[in-house]
Amino acid sequence: MLRLAIAFLLTAAPALAETKIATVAGGCFWCVEADFESVSGVKKVISGYTGGTVKDPTYDQVSDGGTGHYEAVQIYYDPARVSYAKLMELFFRGVDPTDAGGQFCDRGPTYRTAIFAANGAENAEAEAAKAEAQMALGQKVVTKILPAGVFYKAEDYHQNYYKGDDIVLTRRGPKSKANAYKFYRNACGRDERVKQLWGGAAAFTH
Repeated sequence: MLRLAIAFLLTAAPALAETKIATVAGGCFWCVEADFESVSGVKKVISGYTGGTVKDPTYDQVSDGGTGHYEAVQIYYDPARVSYAKLMELFFRGVDPTDAGGQFCDRGPTYRTAIFAANGAENAEAEAAKAEAQMALGQKVVTKILPAGVFYKAEDYHQNYYKGDDIVLTRRGPKSKANAYKFYRNACGRDERVKQLWGGAAAFTH
């Protein structure tokens, strides 16, 4: 009887929640991290670098160019609560996918938009989301869909930058990271441009 009871408990126990990872580049990784950590079903978002050829790149190396890396994020999510397709829909509506030269005030290859698909299913869903975004905008979407490669986590001080309370120096004087982030996001015109482009369908705008 004891063995039967144990077997019943094991079969009746709910499966552990699955975690999947979506990798995207949408300009400044501080902003993309902050955006997606607000999505129900997303467990955490990690800022980092991917798409290039330099191993273990630093922020300065990536910012200076020549590494081939994008500023990107990995989105850890529960597919039972939010689908990859939904994440892709939100991604396109949180960036300017018509801009081939960067994003908002951040210019250059490092800040271009891209989706890094880990398999054929992700690639198909990313392509479908891209086609839908292009149709919705009536403009050419230049976001690249690329095969996922090695993702290098960015330096610790970049993680959760948008809610940090340590002090950094900005053009407006010393500020907490959280306030420096808000100043940067507003000054860069990210939300303004996304709302201009997407109207009421814009995601993550403040």
